[in-house]
Amino acid sequence: MTIQARSGVGSAAGTLTTRLADELRRAIAGGQFPPGSRLPSEAQLTEAHGVSRTVVREAIAALRADRLVEARQGAGVFVLDVASPGLFLKNVDHDRVSSMIELLELRTAVEVEAAGLAAVRRSPAQEEVIIERHFAVRACLEASLPTSEADFALHIAIAEATNNPRFREFLAMIGKNVIPRAALRNDEPDADHAAYINLLLREHQEIVSAISNGDEEGARAAMRRHLRGSQARYRKLLHEQRNLYDE
Repeated sequence: MTIQARSGVGSAAGTLTTRLADELRRAIAGGQFPPGSRLPSEAQLTEAHGVSRTVVREAIAALRADRLVEARQGAGVFVLDVASPGLFLKNVDHDRVSSMIELLELRTAVEVEAAGLAAVRRSPAQEEVIIERHFAVRACLEASLPTSEADFALHIAIAEATNNPRFREFLAMIGKNVIPRAALRNDEPDADHAAYINLLLREHQEIVSAISNGDEEGARAAMRRHLRGSQARYRKLLHEQRNLYDE
């Protein structure tokens, strides 16, 4: 998407800076620029988005302030690993089920409110993105393909629809590693697995439908059920692992 400058508006530069910074944040959160990758050069961003170099520099400065990127002299601007525990949470071990439960509880506190805000604040374009992300998850599930990227993109889209950038930044800092599916099931598909997939599809559908219908409380309730269900599934896995250890 190209950002077009508007003449004759005193706050145009500030508006363009905010819009460009938000677009780059979305690209980083969505994986277009993964950790360690270099952003396009100042000249490339200027040309691609139709803005001045001043706007580009200020947008990059905003990303640096958010600790999303760092400038390396003579090399360019590089994306930081925003999912790193060292940047946000301490002592998070993504291989431990207990750590995942802790993160899911934290996500529940934030994302329940995000779903409610998205239901009343989303724009038509944001609603369309949420629906598209939902069907992308569904397509992956039905094709038995990995879904963590698509699932995380759905949650990011809901966070963006709050029109409060802090919700998106929170999820970006935690990262897609908190999507529980891969850890929960590593064996061959079976009847239980199929039921699990159907349950996830229903949970996502309830969230998306409530947001689309502008049902603020319904969206909160659906997101709460979804994330608490994920917590319950992780706790079940934790008990199973301990039982195996005790045998």
